[in-house]
Amino acid sequence: MKEIKAVIGPQRLEGLYEVLRAVPGFPGMTVSRAEGYVGPSPQFKASIRDQITDHLPRVRLEMLVPDEVAEPLFEAVVKHVKAGAPGDSLVWMTEALRAAFVHKTV
Repeated sequence: MKEIKAVIGPQRLEGLYEVLRAVPGFPGMTVSRAEGYVGPSPQFKASIRDQITDHLPRVRLEMLVPDEVAEPLFEAVVKHVKAGAPGDSLVWMTEALRAAFVHKTV
């Protein structure tokens, strides 16, 4: 089992959801609000005050997926969110050693 996480711009969420739903075996995802900061680059020289307070709205996605669909889902996320701007998105995949889905029953 793998865990795929991504931090993306909120404007990409709806389109990404449609892309992921098209991948066979997509189990669903958890979405939460986040804030992000991109460090200084040669093109952008901000003051320390600007660097500390200049957070951008982001969305964090989390998916726990079977090994056989992990790579196609990971590639779909990377392909969809890639925009070419530094710090635009971050996607990573790790091994999930153990997971339990807890269901409430009546």
